[in-house]
Amino acid sequence: MTSARPVTALALLASTQLLLIMDTAIINVALPSVGDDLGSGSAGLSWVANGYLIAFGGLLLLGGRLADLLGHRLLYLGGLGLLAAASAAGGLAGTPGALIAARSVQGVGAAFAAAAAFATLLNLFPDGPGRHKALGAFAAMGGLGGVLGTVLGGVLTDLLGWRSTFWLNVLLALVMGLLALRVLNGGTRSAQSGFDLGGALSATGGLGLVAYALVGAGESGWTSTRTLSAGGAGLALLAVFAAVESRIPSPLVPPAVLRRPALRDANILSALAQMALFPMFFLVSLYLQSVLEQSPLTGGLGLLPLSLVVVAVAPQTGRLIVRIGLRATMTAGFGLLVAGMVWLALALSADGTFATTVLAPSLVLGVALPLVMVTTNVAATAEAAPEETGLASGLVNTSQQFGSVLGLAVLVAVATAGGGPSAAAQTSGFRYALLAGAAFAALATLLCVRLRLPGPAPAPPRRDPVGGAVE
Repeated sequence: MTSARPVTALALLASTQLLLIMDTAIINVALPSVGDDLGSGSAGLSWVANGYLIAFGGLLLLGGRLADLLGHRLLYLGGLGLLAAASAAGGLAGTPGALIAARSVQGVGAAFAAAAAFATLLNLFPDGPGRHKALGAFAAMGGLGGVLGTVLGGVLTDLLGWRSTFWLNVLLALVMGLLALRVLNGGTRSAQSGFDLGGALSATGGLGLVAYALVGAGESGWTSTRTLSAGGAGLALLAVFAAVESRIPSPLVPPAVLRRPALRDANILSALAQMALFPMFFLVSLYLQSVLEQSPLTGGLGLLPLSLVVVAVAPQTGRLIVRIGLRATMTAGFGLLVAGMVWLALALSADGTFATTVLAPSLVLGVALPLVMVTTNVAATAEAAPEETGLASGLVNTSQQFGSVLGLAVLVAVATAGGGPSAAAQTSGFRYALLAGAAFAALATLLCVRLRLPGPAPAPPRRDPVGGAVE
């Protein structure tokens, strides 16, 4: 086996991350044009995004376990195929309801493809410097996906219409599927027999209902009947899930896995990181457009310097981990995240410019993002055995997704409560929200101190792109 094969596989798997992040950014830019064409109001438009988020967040854990049981490549191809088919349905949708349904199915395909891609990466690169570099590539492609999605969303929508953004997904998913058939081997699956149907149904239903409650809280209110009933039902199903897992021989998530301190704490840190980072992108874009009155494309390009810093720093994170240690790198990342969020919050001004308010603190955040994301992913997956890589990827992806959804719901509520219709009032609301995000990051910085990392494990045999023995 040549060294080019793992590199080719990594390029394909990291491109999956780029595709999924890019798709989300593209749709956000295209939504106003979708509303004009299909005659949908803001409430309907919000569910074009929310339907995707609910399906994606609810199925990541199941997707990770299915990757272990069915094989990583099989689930990866199935996820891409479902994503392509749903994207085609979205491109042909004639009503808001049809588009929301298509986006929800896209979320299912994205969850399966994301979980399988991350699990394959973990299997390809055992814990150590190689995995650190690979996770850095994932983080870099995520940053690049946000930029490309914002730019392509504006360009494609202006030149070819919003439907072209869905057909781009179809093309890219088909190309990546064909490459996967050549690059990835289909032999990676767990030896475990049986499937935890009760755990799968209760976990997926519980996570989906909690996601539904969170994404709808901003629209219907945190104390509304819809939010409380959906959230309560979701938590009840998750309680059923916990009870089921402790009583069956082949659980979806073995309780012993969740008792691992490093895995548990790293997943909490991953969620806290996203509670600060994900809403920050949304709030900054909104500030640039609604307060500084920039166009959607120009506002999106305002995040370009941050994303370029992410692309530059992410591949170097592995070297930093080797030099100063995982915990020190993680603590530095969260410390920079706190500093960047506070600086950005205090710099916002109703009569400012991009250069005087957003640029400098966004560069600090661009350094913090890969340090935080790579280190938390390393800690969350360090103890995963080869047959648990899908489970580990499902857990950390679920933590990040729910951190994003919860953070966005909370910080938007803070911005709305602290703001108003005038530019000065909106700026004040954004400032309060960013400071709340900084508080999440500060809590994570303190938790880094108590993170107990596993000791170094003996190096396993080098593996091919899907975990088979070296040829």
